[in-house]
Amino acid sequence: MIITNAILSDVSAGISELKKNPMSVVEQGDGAPVAILNRNKPVFYAVPANLYENMMDIIEDIELAALVESRKNQSEISSSIEALTNEL
Repeated sequence: MIITNAILSDVSAGISELKKNPMSVVEQGDGAPVAILNRNKPVFYAVPANLYENMMDIIEDIELAALVESRKNQSEISSSIEALTNEL
């Protein structure tokens, strides 16, 4: 049985290359993820910080959209700012 692994980036580097010069490996990606390989199999992706932050923003947006979707049919409760501040 042959097991193949998809490499989800245009650039890859071996673990030994990463150990020698991690910043050079990240720079090879030119802002995109770099697949880190061990025995020609991807073991993780080196992702630049700004790309990681953008990914986290997108994930948060997806989670918030799912929360809104799950609550869209809930009944509404009427209130006012005055009523809420009086409760404090």
